[in-house]
Amino acid sequence: MPYIAFNISEKLTASQKEIIKSETGRLVTVIPGKTEEVTIVDICDGHSMYKGGKAIPCAYVDIRVYTKAEPAGKKQFVNDLFILLEKELGINKDNVYISVLEFEQWGDHGTYH
Repeated sequence: MPYIAFNISEKLTASQKEIIKSETGRLVTVIPGKTEEVTIVDICDGHSMYKGGKAIPCAYVDIRVYTKAEPAGKKQFVNDLFILLEKELGINKDNVYISVLEFEQWGDHGTYH
């Protein structure tokens, strides 16, 4: 855990998906206790997304973590994702929204915590 879902308006190439997946796994380590090995990255591209009623390149990233994560690490990770999406996909930071949800209950590896 965490689960990180990218909803992106643009259709991505296999190479772009690989970069987003790999960089997300590398960047998530700024949150103490989080590693690429336990992170699920879900990339959903080619969505019909509108901002201000217009179809423009945009993205929504949904981050879900088990238990409270250290605030400075979360802030750094979110900032790093803004930079990643702008650098690799050309999506302006003004058109990216990111949410972070923390859960006290979670099920994984066949166990409910």
